[in-house]
Amino acid sequence: MGKFRDSVDARALRFAIGFPLMLAAGFVVCALLVRPDLPEPLAVRWTDAGAVDFAPFTAVAGAGAALIVGVGWAVLLQAVPLSRPAMMRRIMMGAGLSMSLFITTVLAAVLVGQMGLPDARESHVDATVLALGSGAALGLGVVMGFVFKADERWSVDDDLAIRQALEREQDPELVRDRISLWVHARSSIFVMLGIATLLPAALLTLAVPWLAALLVAAAVVTAAFLFARIRVDRSGLRVFAAGFVRVMDVPAAAIDAATPRDVRAADYGGWGYRIHGNTTALLVSSGPAVVVDRLDGRRLAVSGGSAASADNIARTLSRVADRARRNGDEPAV
Repeated sequence: MGKFRDSVDARALRFAIGFPLMLAAGFVVCALLVRPDLPEPLAVRWTDAGAVDFAPFTAVAGAGAALIVGVGWAVLLQAVPLSRPAMMRRIMMGAGLSMSLFITTVLAAVLVGQMGLPDARESHVDATVLALGSGAALGLGVVMGFVFKADERWSVDDDLAIRQALEREQDPELVRDRISLWVHARSSIFVMLGIATLLPAALLTLAVPWLAALLVAAAVVTAAFLFARIRVDRSGLRVFAAGFVRVMDVPAAAIDAATPRDVRAADYGGWGYRIHGNTTALLVSSGPAVVVDRLDGRRLAVSGGSAASADNIARTLSRVADRARRNGDEPAV
């Protein structure tokens, strides 16, 4: 049992097993909700000659759920073994998510195309649901491939630490006071955000198209602001929401102290950019963060990614602040 645990990514395994099951359960529940508006039996295959194959509702719902689970497990479980290359695991995780959502989209399009019809012979696959759901499935799969941390034993933070060590050896006076990194919410947050917004938006397109578009736009904006880019150098701290919107710019001479802490986002008003009292925060998740005290009494909090990177940011900010004060720089208020 110990060897098995050492050979697999436990978090990826839980997701690979649980996500298809939850997606299949959601499909069955939604199918039951619209069952009164569906004909019996349902059409399941259309031919060029106009012929239609039929199946009872229970068979369609059961086979659809089994197909979602089977395909999801078959692909997602390929991303679980740690022995496989990190790039392959990223690709398989993204592909598994996309395929599970695509199959669910096809099944939803089949059901929506038959709603309100007395006879399934007059039905068709709803092209709008199929197009919007397929696009969402592809987009979420690409996002999952990028945000999935494929290797628990060697991370981007480890690569960053090695690069910084080499740079310090080459030019310690310039390089040691410079940090640039991205932080983002956990991949499960983006998956749940997509499930909660993009798939319902596909169904809403039939009834209220403008509301569906608004829901998709809100999901994209929310996901973007769960990313942040942090830059630290001898001039101070700059933080960019969504990677390009500057929301914090603190000169080094205005910094009183910088401390790494394990924070709860709720204590600072929630995820994203928040102004809570005299504290300005940009937190993409609860966990490691850097709390900066300014000389004017205001406070800032920003997610640090991992505990190691948060500690590194805090140490660097303290060092550049001390250097700015020694050089006699005027603190900006």
